[in-house]
Amino acid sequence: MAEKIKDLRSALDMLGNMPGQLIETDVEVDPRAELSGVYRYVGAGGTVMRPTKEGPAMIFNHVKGHPGARVAIGVLASRKRVAALLDTKPQELGKLLWKSVDHPVPPVLAEGPALCQEVVHLAEDPGFDLAELVPAPTNTPDDAGPYITLGMCYASHPDTKESDVTIHRLCIQGKDELSIFFTPGARHIGAMAERAEELGQRLPISISIGVDPAIEIGSCFEPPTTPMGYDELAVAGALRGESVELCPCVTVDEKAIANAEYVIEGEVVPNVRVREDQNSNTGYAMPEFPGYTGPASRECRLIKVTAVTHRIHPIMQTCIGPSEEHVSMAGIPTEASIYGMVEKAMPGRLKNVYCTSAGGGKYMAVLQFEKRAASDEGRQRQAALLAFSAFSELKHIFLVDEDVDCFDMNDVLWAMNTRFQGDRDIITIPGVRCHPLDPSNSPSYSSSILDQGIACKTIFDCTVPFSQKERFVRARFLDVDAQKWTGADFYG
Repeated sequence: MAEKIKDLRSALDMLGNMPGQLIETDVEVDPRAELSGVYRYVGAGGTVMRPTKEGPAMIFNHVKGHPGARVAIGVLASRKRVAALLDTKPQELGKLLWKSVDHPVPPVLAEGPALCQEVVHLAEDPGFDLAELVPAPTNTPDDAGPYITLGMCYASHPDTKESDVTIHRLCIQGKDELSIFFTPGARHIGAMAERAEELGQRLPISISIGVDPAIEIGSCFEPPTTPMGYDELAVAGALRGESVELCPCVTVDEKAIANAEYVIEGEVVPNVRVREDQNSNTGYAMPEFPGYTGPASRECRLIKVTAVTHRIHPIMQTCIGPSEEHVSMAGIPTEASIYGMVEKAMPGRLKNVYCTSAGGGKYMAVLQFEKRAASDEGRQRQAALLAFSAFSELKHIFLVDEDVDCFDMNDVLWAMNTRFQGDRDIITIPGVRCHPLDPSNSPSYSSSILDQGIACKTIFDCTVPFSQKERFVRARFLDVDAQKWTGADFYG
């Protein structure tokens, strides 16, 4: 990598040296709705209600009620920033992650004292209070409470002892209690908690906050790309070129990410469910990636917190649920999963994949496909079917030719307007399990939907029939280096 990114601080240092990519402010901010309200205008992007835009990351140096703590937001809320942090080009991110999955570098135990344990607070200490120790923001006035949105949850299976890291929705519920929301059947740690409950055991868990961006991106892979037993920290190890370092927790039998800013240690309690908004009674959880504030769950698991450890002068890291940051974390691993599956089935045909901001990185993908021979006609639709099987939460797929920039939605819509007819180029697959957070995936929306989270998946084939490619040649321009005339690089 161009600069050695080993933790959140080195990532922020790098962004600080990139023009227009980081803002620091000394103006005090209230973590209760105000902080996210500010960043909405500065750089949230994604599916956040307009006006918003893609912009720089921010560091708030003075957080109301939390002297000495800082909050960073939007570190990954730009594909350009993610590419710089991972030392690649924006259009190559999906391919880079795909290669990293196939060449994992497992985590190792750190030698010597862990940075994340420079300061230790035990739950049994007088005055211990999660809400005071961790400056977790409340994203909107409707939120159930303060949320930890970028907590790297790390746990091990009770039977196999295989470990994994995932990001889950975590809400502070009391002085030593967190709620954790598991999407049914979606993540490995949810399955670990279910098995521990069957055994009548508590599941030890660590929650590392403020880590190397490679860890945050790598942790968002899902089956079938990373099946049960695959530790996604090994993807981060491959991305960063060296193993992620772990350390033993102070109070539970689990490990944590050694260079994290904060670590929350605790145990998932069996046979206990909590209402997510039990303190606020708003009926809502927090803003989710589709752009709506999600309903509060009545079936959250309870984490009994046993300790909070952190670095000296820690930096809390957070994100806004529907922001461009979610698109980066969810979308880029999805691109990798799709690219890998299609590449194995029909090598060389799929040129690239983009999981768009409009779909929150989950609902919509654009596949850039090259038909090389008449026998390739129809394979583009096969590629779309493979993509649906690789990532169940996908709802819409746009297919475009190799001369269309799949990362430019104006170019994609141009293809739709000039290479697409609705009566022949729409393929619908009704009654398929998708994602429960899409409010249109509901029986109340359509009688064709049998259960919440089922959708009609749709392919929009905007590719030119192979037999007619000569009729659809784009205007040819002279290929020149404009830098000679302007002094600027327009190709980066």
